[in-house]
Amino acid sequence: MSHKLFRTLLTTLLLAVVVTGLLGVVPAAKAQDKVIVGLSFSDFATERWKNEEILMRGLLEEKGYEVLSAEANQDVKLQNDQIDNMVAQGAKALIIIAQDGDAIVTSVDKAADAGVLVVAYDRLIKSPKIAAYLSFNNVEVGRQQGLGVLKALGFDVEAEEPTATDKWTKENPVKLVKLGGSITDNNAILFRQGQDEVVMPYVEAGLITVVADQWVENWDAANALKLMENILTAQANAVDAVVASNDGTALGALQALKAQQLAGIVPISGQDATADGCNSIVKGELTVSILKDIRNLSPLAVDLTDKLLKGEEVEGLKEYTMAELTNNKDAEGNVMAYFLPVEQVNKDNVYDLVVKSAFQAYDDVYRDIPENERPPKP
Repeated sequence: MSHKLFRTLLTTLLLAVVVTGLLGVVPAAKAQDKVIVGLSFSDFATERWKNEEILMRGLLEEKGYEVLSAEANQDVKLQNDQIDNMVAQGAKALIIIAQDGDAIVTSVDKAADAGVLVVAYDRLIKSPKIAAYLSFNNVEVGRQQGLGVLKALGFDVEAEEPTATDKWTKENPVKLVKLGGSITDNNAILFRQGQDEVVMPYVEAGLITVVADQWVENWDAANALKLMENILTAQANAVDAVVASNDGTALGALQALKAQQLAGIVPISGQDATADGCNSIVKGELTVSILKDIRNLSPLAVDLTDKLLKGEEVEGLKEYTMAELTNNKDAEGNVMAYFLPVEQVNKDNVYDLVVKSAFQAYDDVYRDIPENERPPKP
């Protein structure tokens, strides 16, 4: 090739590049850039969240999205900063597990105003600007916790009105402890609503006395342990039942009960059907947990986010008022939401609901259980 021909070809190529830039044509490599979706988690201390991060990340990547993921270690400011950073990096949608449903509105509203689709995952974000809220029936979680504890106490939970038993009467009422979750988590408020729907009629009938009512900061098991130790001391160990709001707080409280030889004697509820929680159930310590099958919620969140980004219709969403979702009549605004069912897990059904369905591993659930006392592997 002559030098003259080479210079001509080079000039033509450079001219093409300049024209392409002037016309705003995106180079082929840029055209193939993936849409970014951000996953924002309050923490990974709660067993389920890391499992769901792995599941959602995989499902999003299968659909061709680039995934940004961050864990805030239960730090409200850090989570807001991480969300701002994801938006700055070009995220077009965010799936958020909020540490604080009120405080996170700061970053969420900024993201929504910038055109980012925000999906509140399992925990409500108290902003009408979110695209959707996906969770389980959280009031029903509380109902099932209350029902599980009352049934273990011997009450006829199917009776039309609270009825005394041979043991529990107005002269000898149940001494009940309420251990709520983190007060910054709206779900904890809804769990309490469901618990009270079941428990309070017995309180009003004089068959139950609430001897302590505490909220456990950050859902932390160590905090639950300390609270339960203090309650037992104050009550001289005269505690007959505990309605705790998840497995972590229940297992923390159980440490205090064990120290006083009350584990397995005092009925106690949990939630999430964690491996440790289910192991405690088969050991006869934790009375009941609530199965919220994340294998259904994570794909739902990914599919919904995918459809929203593509402008496609999403079936199953229903409009709720913020007042309904927060149990606060003064809350304003409406939110599109979808709720999945929940199931009560106890010693009689833990094998079928949790193990056979492979929600938890057989060896984890039956850890430390003698071989001759285990059911066969599914």
